[in-house]
Amino acid sequence: MERRTFLRALQLGLVSTAVINDPLFGSSLDLFPKTSVDQELAYHRIQDIKFSSVALRYPRLVGKNARLGLHGYGPDVEICVIKTDKGASGWASLRGSRKEAQQLAGTMVGKTVADFFQQDIGIKDDNYIPFDIALHDLAGVIVDKPVYSLLGKTKPIINDCYSGMIYFDDLEPEGKPAGIDKILEECAADYRLGYRQFKLKIGRGHRWMPFEQGLQRDIEITNKVAAAFPDCKILVDGNNGFSVDQFIRYMQGIRGVKLFWIEEPFHETETDYRKLRSWLKDEGIETLLADGEADPDPALLQSLIEKKLLDVHLTDIEGLGFTNWRKLMPNLKRWGAQASPHAWGSLLKTHYTAQLAAALGNTVTIEGVSSTSEDVDLSGYYLKNGKLFLPNKPGFGMPLLKQV
Repeated sequence: MERRTFLRALQLGLVSTAVINDPLFGSSLDLFPKTSVDQELAYHRIQDIKFSSVALRYPRLVGKNARLGLHGYGPDVEICVIKTDKGASGWASLRGSRKEAQQLAGTMVGKTVADFFQQDIGIKDDNYIPFDIALHDLAGVIVDKPVYSLLGKTKPIINDCYSGMIYFDDLEPEGKPAGIDKILEECAADYRLGYRQFKLKIGRGHRWMPFEQGLQRDIEITNKVAAAFPDCKILVDGNNGFSVDQFIRYMQGIRGVKLFWIEEPFHETETDYRKLRSWLKDEGIETLLADGEADPDPALLQSLIEKKLLDVHLTDIEGLGFTNWRKLMPNLKRWGAQASPHAWGSLLKTHYTAQLAAALGNTVTIEGVSSTSEDVDLSGYYLKNGKLFLPNKPGFGMPLLKQV
């Protein structure tokens, strides 16, 4: 029977009991995929999984933050490419190590895409999370839909996108630091790229400067950026480099600056966030509190959100997993919180987040990691007046340019 004819017969309930009971098709109708998309995925068997890497390059050297040294010029990202026996191919960065993924790959070859992926769920077994994003891309390619459409959104929700690349570059190069003007130059460059939100790294006094000097530098940079770019929103990220009392001192030093959000000023505890929230309320300061990137504790984050001590959930798009973010988003809506999955390091993660947000909404802004690549066609996505626009292309809409 021709495949299209078979699928049509299945939809009309005309497939005979003899066929349904055939071992080739399983033992009951319940084993058939639920949607026409899932039926299409069941037609494709995984023929090969290959591994490689793609190079992403930042427009400038990215320096230190409160905890870590130089971040460099961009990563080489480990990827996998999944090919089917019908000629479809999907790819994405891996979650975890290549070694772990290679051990799993052999268990996938010869099975259908529907064995591992279902449209309304994502991956069906968390053991296969290394391939989570690649399977979303592959499913979109197979049915010729962008991921946001695969997730049920006909017209994508367009979201704000902030520059996440403004680090302690005033301290570089070592021995002859560029000073505050360097940060203003970088903000101007990112403005020209289309950003209208800047996330400033703060916490210089945690590791790289004497505390009082570092605190004053944080304050001065925040004040100067806010004054120089009055049409832009300012976010700050402490990378857990403050105590709660130290951070309140920083806030006192930037009176008059309206912050869009405060990210990870200290490692999250209920006591410290309750104290900060109370201080902000007493001062009449309205801003979002965002956390959950570094060493996230899901139960604690949920508790802080339910107690209205956190506003934005930040866990990494790859660290938590694309499928798990799909599961988490409805809960965040129910708890009255918003999302902004951490994407630092890789523009691929920015684009994965953009597809998730385009479909599910509830994303206050997206972390931008401007990059170029000779290995990936990134041109389908573009920034304009602070908004990140998506391509109307299958999967994540980022064709590989290199042969794998």
